[in-house]
This record gives sequence, structure tokens and C-alpha cells, in this order.
Amino acid sequence: MTTSISDKAISILVVDDVADNLQILATTLSKQGYQVRCAKNGFTAIRGASTILPDLILLDIKMPDLDGYQVCQKLKANKQTRDIPVIFLSALDDVLDKVKAFEAGGVDYISKPIQVKEVLVRVKNQIALQLANAKINELNQNLEKKVYQRTIELKTAVQKLRQEINERQRVQQQLIHDALHDSLTRLPNRALLMERIEFTIAHARRNPGYMYALLFIDLDRFKIINDSLGHLIGDQLLIAVSNLLQGCVRENDIVARLGGDEFVILLDDIKQLQDATLIGDRIQQKLRSPFKLKGQSIFTSASIGIVFSSIEYHNAADLMRDADIAMYRAKDNGKARYTIFDQTMYDETLRLVELENNLRLALERNELVMHYQPIMSLDPNSLVGFEALIRWQHPERGFISPVEFIPIAEDTGLILSIGEWLLKEACQQLQTWRQQFSSIAQMNSLKMSINLASQQLQQPEFIKMLDQILLETGLDGSSLRLEITESALIEPEGNIQNTLQQIRNRNIKLSIDDFGTGYSSLSYLRRFPIDNLKIDRSFIEQMNFDSENFEIVRLIITLAKTLGMDTISEGVETAQQLDQLKILGCEFGQGFLFSKPLTVKAVESMLAEYPPG
Repeated sequence: MTTSISDKAISILVVDDVADNLQILATTLSKQGYQVRCAKNGFTAIRGASTILPDLILLDIKMPDLDGYQVCQKLKANKQTRDIPVIFLSALDDVLDKVKAFEAGGVDYISKPIQVKEVLVRVKNQIALQLANAKINELNQNLEKKVYQRTIELKTAVQKLRQEINERQRVQQQLIHDALHDSLTRLPNRALLMERIEFTIAHARRNPGYMYALLFIDLDRFKIINDSLGHLIGDQLLIAVSNLLQGCVRENDIVARLGGDEFVILLDDIKQLQDATLIGDRIQQKLRSPFKLKGQSIFTSASIGIVFSSIEYHNAADLMRDADIAMYRAKDNGKARYTIFDQTMYDETLRLVELENNLRLALERNELVMHYQPIMSLDPNSLVGFEALIRWQHPERGFISPVEFIPIAEDTGLILSIGEWLLKEACQQLQTWRQQFSSIAQMNSLKMSINLASQQLQQPEFIKMLDQILLETGLDGSSLRLEITESALIEPEGNIQNTLQQIRNRNIKLSIDDFGTGYSSLSYLRRFPIDNLKIDRSFIEQMNFDSENFEIVRLIITLAKTLGMDTISEGVETAQQLDQLKILGCEFGQGFLFSKPLTVKAVESMLAEYPPG
């Protein structure tokens, strides 16, 4: 490290060929604490200055070998000594001599004869300048170090800031991506899909020749797969289906997942409408092959609604609505197919929405009424009970068939409140008739058959509600026959078997309604506590004309007898049907041959005129 002038004693080199001058200057300067070296000629001065660098040189001009100007010039030419300040000493007092001294590199000029005080002052001034320069250099060095250090810190900070910015940009891009894509399948989600549909609709309105199509896809019975095999298999199936759908379309088409098991495909710039139906066919064809998941072969199918581009569409919501409507129509038509949207579907949907809104108010407005159809013993012909049948007396449309509004009630959950009302109303009515016709002994043996929806059986509080109704109406459980559909017995949710056993424990009879039209299986007939099988009217209607239907009726009756069950035939309308059912051994029947469904007053008139037995 270079020693600063402020860190050591000041060294002065005095150069003069006159010994007295050297003596005077050396003595004077030494007394002031300076370290003094002397040189009698120029060569010695140059060599001495190069060997041990002095802090200041006092240089005489008039010397025999090299004059002071030459010595100064050589010192200044040497990189090692050029920064040493030189004060000239001379008897020459001409201005030109002084100018020449400064041009040679001198910093000051002292005229001879030498004045000691002047020498000391000028030396002191030069030393002070040297110290100041040294301090400035030191400060500059420190400043340069600080600037260098700060530059490094700033560079580090800038680099770190850049990294943070890049990371934030990456996170922001990821957040934007996640906000617009499904986390499971990585497909575009509803938000991105709707944005693209809006763009597509706007583009189509600007370009009349441009065509597009939307396919709304819903997996059939996915919930059963998800619940029975677990959500992990369900998720893997959704990923596999998303990959399958992407493999069915072009790169410029969009496959999106709305959520659950619903997917949408936006076909961009198609040449003809048939392009969309070809995609529908391709998807259905590929779904016929099973998916291999966790060592299992999983089969699934899809219902697809297709809607084509039209200038009538102004927003994505309308397009999605119509595709959704077409998809549900495909489900209603048997699933595993596609259906193309038309205006009549929309009109029908509006009608159903209006019907649903009115149905929500029907209970409050007392628009629901009960009719009761007699159930007869076939041998001998005698009244054994009634089936409670709900009707809707609409203030504007008149009577609405349950075939029309019950599916809506089941889809919307209204069936729970309607079903509770029906159960209570039917139980109360049977008890009222028993009290009204208490003189008729056989009245206590009449049973009331009431239809239950599968949603009712899945209610955790159903048995509690049933007990409360029996308690309030005073009706014994043995007077009830609850009818359920075959589909209720294969529902994966809830402990149906436990619920049915609790019903049976209350001496309530259980019937399978419309037997033969659903998932008829010996396994559930043996597993569940079933008492009766109701043969669907579709078999009874054709049994006189179709040997196959006749054989089905015979098999159902034989099956019931084998399992210790009774059979009830629906839709008995002719004497011929009645005779055949008697021959086959069917125990009970109902239908227009005996009576159509009756109002409360009509039943009371019938009981008064034709009492049971």
C-alpha cells in the first residue's frame, strides 16, 4: 500500500552547487522537523530523487553540469518522479527566467539571496498543498471505493429486483393462466371459453360467410362411477376424456371444461354444418372403447348438444343455453347420442320453466288435489284399497297430468315437499273414510297405496317424518302400501336397504311400481324386503295381441310367486285381460275396467253404494 504524505515525516531534497547554501537550507529546514537530503549537482539530484522519492525538491537553476531547468525536465519526464513538486532557487530575477522555470514544471520560484523566512513559508505552503492533495487523493480513493462498492450493491440490487420482477411476472402469468384454465384437466375454463365465444360471435357477425358450432358434452352416469369407484378414478376419467376430446378436434378448435363432467367444444371456422356432426360421431365412436384406469376398464358415454352459428346469436350465454338444452334433450332421448338444437326445444324449455315456477306456488295456493283409483282383488272381485294419485288443478290450464309435472318436481327437488304433502293427505283421507264409514266392517282392511320418489327414501329424516304422519293421522302402518320404482333400489347414495327395512318393521307393505320397465334384477328382489310387484300397463295392454308381452306377464307372476310376493296389474281395461290375469294367478288389479281415478266425493259415493265385501 502507498504511504500517504500525511503518514510520515516530510522529506525535502535540496539541490545547489554552493555548499553554504546547502548548509543554510538544510539546517533551517531540519529545525522545522523536515528530513533533509542534499545534492550538489543535477546528476546527483536526479539519482537521489529516483532512489528515495522526496516530498519536495528545492532546486537551484545555475549549476555547472545540468542546470535546474534540465534537471526539472528530466524529473518530470520520469513517471516515478514527475509528481514531486519543484521550487526553483535562483539569483535570476527576470520575468522570462521565472516563466521558463514554470514551463519546465516548477511549482514556485524563490529569488536569491535566500530569505529563510520566505523559504520556510513557501515550503510550508507547498507541503500544505501536498497534504491537501494527498487528503483529496485519499478522499477520492475512499470515494471511489464507496462508489465501486455502491455500484456493486446497486448491480446486485438491480439483479435481485430483476429476478423479483421476473418472478412476479411469472406468478402473474401463472395466476392469469390458472384463472382461465381448469386445474384438473388444464383445459380452458368457463371464463376463457365465454370470452372466445363472444369473440367468435362478433367475428361471425362481421363476416357473413364464417360458420362455427358449439358442442355441449355431458358424461352419462358419471356420478355413479365417481361415487362407486372413488373420486381419484373419477378425476382420472375426466383427464382421459379431456385428452380424448382434444384428439377429436383441430388445433384451432377449443375444448373447455365447465366443471364436473361437463365439457364444451367450440369448432372454429367450419366449412359446413356436417363438420360438427362428424365430430359428434367421432366422439361417440371413441367413447365405445373402455378407458384403462388403475388396472380397471371403465366405460362411459356422453350426451351431446350441438348448436350451429346463426346471426340471431348476440352473446355467448344464449349460445351456451341452447347447446345445454340440446344436450338435455339427448339425455332424455336415451343418452350416448347427440341432438341438434332447434327453436322448438327452446320454446319447450320456456314452457317447462314457467311450469316449474307455477309448481313452486301450487302447494301454497292449494292447487294440488288427490284422486284415488280403486285396487281390486281379482278372485273374487272385491275392493281391497286405493292408489293415491296426485293431480294439479292449474287455474289457467286446468288439470295437468302428473306425467308432465312430476319429472319437473323430481329434477328441482320439489318432490320432497310435494311427496310429504301427498303422503299426509292420503293417510288422512283413508282414516277419514274409515271414520265416515265405520259401520262397514271391511273398511279397516282397505289399504292405501302411495308412490314414493327415490329422493324421499334418501332423506335422513324420512322415517321420522313417516312416524309423525302416522301419529298425527292415527293410521296404522299395516294400512299402507308404499310403491317405489326399480331405479330407487340401485341408487348408490344412502342406506336404502336400511330405510326399507325400517318401513317393513312398521308393517307397511312395499311394492315395486312399473315392474319390468326398468332395471329388473333378481339380486335386488332377494336383497330388499319387497311384498308386491306391480306389472306395468304397457305389458297388460298388449298381452292379448302379443305373445311376447303375454309371456312377460306370465314370467313376472311366476317370479313373484316363487319369491313369496303378490302381483298387481296396472291398466286392466278389458274382460279378456281380466280373465287371462286370473288364469295366470295375478292377485290384484286396477284399471278402467274397474274404475278410473276418482275424486274424494266420487269415492264416498261409491263406498256408500257399493261397500267393500
